[in-house]
Amino acid sequence: MSPTLALTRRRFLKFGLTASGALLVGYRCSAAARATVPSELLGDDLVSLTAFVMIERDNRVVIGARGCEIGQGVITSLPMLIAEELDVEWSRVRVIQLPYGYEEVDGKPSNRYGDQFAGGSTSIQTAWKDLREAGALARWLLLQAAANAWSVPVENLRTEAGHVLNVDGRTLSYGALARTAAALPMPANAPAPKDPDSFKLVGKPIRAADGRRIVTGQNRYGIDEYLSGALVAVMLRCPYLDGTLESLDDSEARKVRGVRDVVRIEGPKPGEPFDGPLAAGVAVLADNTWAALQGRNALKPVWKQGPWAEESSAALAARANALLDEDKDGIEVRKDGDLAKSRKRARHSLSARYEVPFLAHATLEPPGALIELRQDGALLIASMQNPSGASRVISELTGLPRDRIEIRLPRSGGGFGRRLENDFVAEAVQIAKLAGKPVKLMWTREDDLAHDFYRPFGVHALSATLDRRNRVEGWTHRCAATSRTYRTARMQDDPAWTGCLEPDDFPAGLVDDLEKTFFPVQSGMPRGWWRAPLHTFHAFAVQSFIDEIAYEVRRDAVELRLEMLGEAREISYRGHGGPVFDTGRMANVLRLCAEKIHWKEKRTDGRGIGIACHFTFGGYTAHAFEVSMDGERLRIHRAICVVDVGRVVNPLGLEAQMMGGTIDGISTALNLAITVRDGQVEQKNFPQYPLLKMADAPKKVEVHIVESTRDPVGGGEMGIASVAPALANAIFATTTVRIRKLPLLPELMRML
Repeated sequence: MSPTLALTRRRFLKFGLTASGALLVGYRCSAAARATVPSELLGDDLVSLTAFVMIERDNRVVIGARGCEIGQGVITSLPMLIAEELDVEWSRVRVIQLPYGYEEVDGKPSNRYGDQFAGGSTSIQTAWKDLREAGALARWLLLQAAANAWSVPVENLRTEAGHVLNVDGRTLSYGALARTAAALPMPANAPAPKDPDSFKLVGKPIRAADGRRIVTGQNRYGIDEYLSGALVAVMLRCPYLDGTLESLDDSEARKVRGVRDVVRIEGPKPGEPFDGPLAAGVAVLADNTWAALQGRNALKPVWKQGPWAEESSAALAARANALLDEDKDGIEVRKDGDLAKSRKRARHSLSARYEVPFLAHATLEPPGALIELRQDGALLIASMQNPSGASRVISELTGLPRDRIEIRLPRSGGGFGRRLENDFVAEAVQIAKLAGKPVKLMWTREDDLAHDFYRPFGVHALSATLDRRNRVEGWTHRCAATSRTYRTARMQDDPAWTGCLEPDDFPAGLVDDLEKTFFPVQSGMPRGWWRAPLHTFHAFAVQSFIDEIAYEVRRDAVELRLEMLGEAREISYRGHGGPVFDTGRMANVLRLCAEKIHWKEKRTDGRGIGIACHFTFGGYTAHAFEVSMDGERLRIHRAICVVDVGRVVNPLGLEAQMMGGTIDGISTALNLAITVRDGQVEQKNFPQYPLLKMADAPKKVEVHIVESTRDPVGGGEMGIASVAPALANAIFATTTVRIRKLPLLPELMRML
């Protein structure tokens, strides 16, 4: 149900209801944008100055947020960039979520709002230039309007707190100038944004723009949306990897009160790309969710196992280790120097293997989609990270032109990479086509865990050679893993090691002799990007191994890392987050983290500390933990996170991201794994995939943000990669048990 409108006489005069809804007078924007205007703004005398900025006569400013808000804070940080350039007080700003802005320019796909993709911690980085320019453009229009009104040179004017100020003391509010400013022609060249040294808003801690709505239960997520006449759909999907539906008895399901139809949905054929539904299944359509679920429970399907009927986690681990033992036909990822000579002259040689499991995304809000298909267009409302991909999916399945597809972007209850895929959108489209009515597709937690795009499984074999002064001279990293490129059409030209092993990651470029080799492990498990994907996949192995080296040769683990980083310099980094890796910035966060955890102090209370650092998507992060064992219970007494992501747009938002990433990292490292048996995912719900309990979490995550004047990068994924190794190193320090397999707690209990 829509919120009740509080109509003043002024608002009543401003709009009248028609058969098609509300007609807004004085609200100059596209129909797509009007659809997202909050009800309390209907009828306000808003003037659309640019695609992002609307101004009311009373000088209130409405700024559109273009990013997919999945909890990373872009609904606040991106509008902050515009507000900064516009010179408005944040207390006068109202933020609204913009829809997906597809349009065609000269017959080619474009987006009126710019990049709306949410993945890889790129939102701030891509917005740093264009959204500041968008704010500068709005400010330029207002200055020009004031110059025309006063018949003075624009050089005589400046802006402050939502007003244009004349050197003679006269002022005009933005609200008074908005209409004339909106009628001005656009400049030939984009106005230059401010010098960052003059920022008044960027760099200040700002609370989430929709925080009050969230805590008061007013905010609407994708799962909350409804359309008149829509049927609720739930699916029963084949539990076997690449399995099919052999037969179905749906007679009892159709007898359930409220069930309207039962339809079959085809899955992809084995080996085909996952560009539609992830699995074959049966959809039950009903008047409400309860009836749909009861109908699903009454289905009697016969499933046919696919080609992966005997797949199991144990078999995968055995195959991975066998490939590493044989050491044949690996794919060369990088080779520097002469490792054979390094081994001959080495004083010490060490080696170890580390295993990392499949992981599910387990977002608080499971996937789902609300869709309406019409002859002349479509409407999709869903929590997502990749609206452009959803637009393509709908167009391909319906034949509708993409400019006829409206996509609204409610806040998501988490993303972590799961919503980069649009399999749930494809399901909803296919069901709606068969139903002939709007459809709201609902997933349950069981659906979500059993049918995901999982982070790959793999085994890392590391070895190092040290010279007579116990300095690391040679390094080998061999990885046997389920390739991330599996059945991903857009990645078919990418190397098999993509997402599992990075040529330029630490310690590449820092040791003379280095080899990295990849061994693909065959598996039928779908794979996708999982929060800080590559980095959470291998940082555990690399940073744990450095601790092992330090312990074996009796060196300080922090000093060993600093020695490997060497003098401050920039070295080439071709992966995402490049083009360079700055050893000085990495060393700085490591030193600060060691200082905050009191690394040099000797512990006599049975507690142990561990530390790790990592470069992730252009950001530099270090974690340290102080832990102890209370019987069979691990207690985390302190958790330190130090981060450098360049200039910080919203320190409060970044701090929250680092806290959330640290807690997510602890939860994942201690308990989480997706396992396979007989071609099926074993985990059904949270009892088998146990998230961290509050009682087991640290009471506080101490976040320390490094001040910087460098261009910013995002922070959504920087706070997780170094958690697992730092925690494993701390556990070793307090128990002398070296854990080389995730999750940590089952291994610790087994080994104690």
